[in-house]
Amino acid sequence: MSLKIRMSRGGAKKRPFYSIVVADSRSPRDGRFIEKLGTYNPMLDRSHPQRITLKAERVQHWLKVGALPSERVARFLGEAGLAEKPAHHERPKKSAPKTKAQERAKAAQAAAEAAAAPSA
Repeated sequence: MSLKIRMSRGGAKKRPFYSIVVADSRSPRDGRFIEKLGTYNPMLDRSHPQRITLKAERVQHWLKVGALPSERVARFLGEAGLAEKPAHHERPKKSAPKTKAQERAKAAQAAAEAAAAPSA
């Protein structure tokens, strides 16, 4: 059985609230889970203490047993010091502007510099 530490969505429409749970990887996102490990409320301010709550000893237990955290939960665990922080992913090259868009951006920047130079 492959275990995952992931988020299960709750809350009302446009008012999300997530539970951080341990679940079988084959079970649905909001379906059956084994244990609730904490909560995540994205509606609260980043500095609010109740934004992310975790049961640290239970998280450590499930990590030792072999549960794998999802990408977002791994970031939460890294910030809480319960696991190592995952590597920061760079922006993919596919999403970079294409050559014509880069040329237009360079031309616009050159025009802005030329317009700013005589007035200075």
